[in-house]
Amino acid sequence: MAALNSFGTQAVLKTSAGSFFYHRLRKLAEDGLVNLERLPFSMKIFLESALRSENGLEVVRADILRLAKYDPKKPGEETFPFNPARVLMQDFTGVPALVDLAALRSAMHRLGRDPQKINPVLAVDLIIDHSFQVDAWGRPEALQINADIEFQRNRERYEFLHWGQKAFHNFKCVPPAMGICHQVNLESLGQVVYRKTEPGLDFPLVFPDTLVGTDSHTTMINGLGVLGWGVGGIEAEAVMLGQPFYMVMPEIIGFKLSGALAPNVTATDLVLTVTNMMRKKGVVGKIIEFYGPGLKNLTLPDRATIANMSPEMGARACLFPVDGETLNYLRQTGRPAEQLDLVERYLKEQGLFYTDQTPEATYLDTAALDLATVTTCLAGPKRPQDRVALGGMKADWTAGLRKPVADRGYGLTAEQAAGTATVNYPDGTKGELKHGDVVIASITSCTNTSNPWVLLGAGLLAKNAVAKGLRVPRHVKTSLAPGSKAVTDYLRDAGLTPYLEKLGFHTVGYGCATCIGNSGPLDDHIAAAIEKADLVAAAVLSGNRNFEGRINPLTRANYLASPILVVAYALAGTVNIDLETEPLGRGANGPVFLRDIWPAADEIRANLGKARDPEIFRRVYGEIYDTNPTWNAIPSTDEAVYNWRADSTYIQEPPFFVGLKPAAEPIKPIEKARVLVKVGDSVTTDHISPAGNIPAKTPAGQYLIAQGVKPADFNSFGSRRGNDRVMTRGTFANIRIRNQVAPGTEGGVTTHFPSGDVLPIYEASLRYKKDGVPTVVLAGVDYGMGSSRDWAAKGTTLLGVHAVIARSFEIIHRANLVGMGVLPLQFRAGESAESLGLTGRETYTIHIDDHLEPGQTVQVDAASDDGAKKTFATKCRVDSRIEVEYYRHGGILNLALRRMSQS
Repeated sequence: MAALNSFGTQAVLKTSAGSFFYHRLRKLAEDGLVNLERLPFSMKIFLESALRSENGLEVVRADILRLAKYDPKKPGEETFPFNPARVLMQDFTGVPALVDLAALRSAMHRLGRDPQKINPVLAVDLIIDHSFQVDAWGRPEALQINADIEFQRNRERYEFLHWGQKAFHNFKCVPPAMGICHQVNLESLGQVVYRKTEPGLDFPLVFPDTLVGTDSHTTMINGLGVLGWGVGGIEAEAVMLGQPFYMVMPEIIGFKLSGALAPNVTATDLVLTVTNMMRKKGVVGKIIEFYGPGLKNLTLPDRATIANMSPEMGARACLFPVDGETLNYLRQTGRPAEQLDLVERYLKEQGLFYTDQTPEATYLDTAALDLATVTTCLAGPKRPQDRVALGGMKADWTAGLRKPVADRGYGLTAEQAAGTATVNYPDGTKGELKHGDVVIASITSCTNTSNPWVLLGAGLLAKNAVAKGLRVPRHVKTSLAPGSKAVTDYLRDAGLTPYLEKLGFHTVGYGCATCIGNSGPLDDHIAAAIEKADLVAAAVLSGNRNFEGRINPLTRANYLASPILVVAYALAGTVNIDLETEPLGRGANGPVFLRDIWPAADEIRANLGKARDPEIFRRVYGEIYDTNPTWNAIPSTDEAVYNWRADSTYIQEPPFFVGLKPAAEPIKPIEKARVLVKVGDSVTTDHISPAGNIPAKTPAGQYLIAQGVKPADFNSFGSRRGNDRVMTRGTFANIRIRNQVAPGTEGGVTTHFPSGDVLPIYEASLRYKKDGVPTVVLAGVDYGMGSSRDWAAKGTTLLGVHAVIARSFEIIHRANLVGMGVLPLQFRAGESAESLGLTGRETYTIHIDDHLEPGQTVQVDAASDDGAKKTFATKCRVDSRIEVEYYRHGGILNLALRRMSQS
């Protein structure tokens, strides 16, 4: 539908690709409504979206005026609607989203309405990249073995996705083994300027390419100048169905770059430095825009590396403006010449193309970094923002072993820290493992496998190591999981693949793998040694996440590093080493130091041309949707309503819409709730909704066994997100979570009140629900940080949790809670459960009613068993009026279903 165009901004742009309609921002400037030169790039994009989407209903004239009058120094708390161009999904989050759409169709069918009203109105790409696991490694056939196992494990899910791409319009699946969704997005799907045919318009409409994605690292595309970020699957589904994404006026931070990186410093070192800086600064929920003379010294993959880790900084997005380097990258990755012409002409016309003469925008605040000051580093062992200089690793590791657990250490005594374990290898020989020994070294994740500099550097370091006679110790599980098939081509063309393979870095698959917990099992003899001696074993990976319990249950220490350092630490076999002063190992002619094999910058640069061949990318992405024969052979139907199977352990109709009443009920107080979970700071969505292995002794494992599934066939929590029976039982079941209402325990257990029984959280929730008792969660700072997992909110609501009271929330999880009808409340500044003396044994009454307002003060009463009562105030973190409606309806999809069924 064409926009109302009440500001008269619609105009025609002529390019080599033809004529296009667009909404001309300069018209607003000419009319004195906006100062475009000082407006941050992000706000120009939001303003264009409002002009293009003005329809008198969801987007009205007042929204446009509000955006035009945006004050970067005082953004305010008003909301506005944003209509992105498209939606990106990966399969772990995409399957439950598609399950919800299928469930909505079933609900529409039960209501006697047309189920095909439930259909994406925006382009949706789902890339299957999260399902493969590193079962085979260190051998040439590993790639094929893992691919075969992946299809065997996930056949039912893939059949469901196959049905979805036939049953829904505007929905496409990129099959397995094409790459990581964010790298596919960067190298192929991202258009920078989007074109769309609209009814009633003589020419296609063009506008900035924007998106939301169901993975928090959707932000990687910001490196290409495409504004996008991760949202919950619930919000993404609403956007797919035509609902705008409602936002509070953003706080935008300017980040000025100057100088250039030193020759031996990588983009990984830079992003870990920036992440550390921004976490300290405090940018949760904010947008960061990069500018300054240092931009020209960063390649586009360098920019994408930084943009990727926006969630680790806490930011909504890290936007790099489109400039000449962007055009170079589009050319190098095989985009058509006419698209480049459209991008350059459109963005220059709109004031969205960055040059040295671009005026500095006005921001809420600024940060600055001289790239020359960045040094080689890692991050860990438990959080991505905890930067450790390379030369300080040994000292940091030694201190961390003894440091209390509350201070993110391991709390070992001197005697425990000196402990070792004997490894009994299958060939009859013995070895020794110590704290800090590296048992996983993986080149993996979207963050770095999009960057040719660090990948070629890893290959060259491997080449130099082999020449010196170095080998990787046999306790190290090595793997290379490229984010794109293009990586395989340019490593091969550079002649580096044989050297990586000589050190065990064979390609194991194309997907996220180790970074999301799909590292696969360690060899039995290694696992047995770690468990017997309770060792703090280590993983080193080129990823973006290293939270406890994520990478592998047996690697309690996990470090993020460049692919170059991943190979280096694989060779060293331990993180308990100073690589600046101690040798990696002994080669053919004696000790070899890291400096002896570090790749020369000139040598990396000489090979970059092989990674910038447009023909590689045209070949890889030419037939992206149908190049996997195994995928193509999957049988599926195109029926409008999915045929749910009662015996399925992967795909089940969720209960969200079953028995949904035609109208929402008024908001009522939450009375006499019990605490199901009480946790401290930095509890992640990994803790709330684990994506790794399913332990057999947990409620989820026991459920699968009862369904006839053998533990060897459990697959992972992530792969079973289409089954609410598994996921609800897995909520708060992370092996490392510490629930303070069950002191002295670790894992998914709680104390049931008033009985005092210590039970699995799932079983306690069933008791509370049977007795009609609502439950709440008490939490500390940054509750819900990490991946944008919708099941962290879905599982919470299905456990019967009505509210979460925290010191602060990570942006995506807060929105997800509201989107599932769970009330997020925030303690007042300086207050916490501890400062208020809350033990979690109390009953809680939350005083809300149908007049709930965004951000209002909400009184909470906590009554002890002895009758004593404490009353404290909280801030309602339902942040906008539309979110109040989501909460009133019990969730965003409930609201959408009611509206569509009544239209």
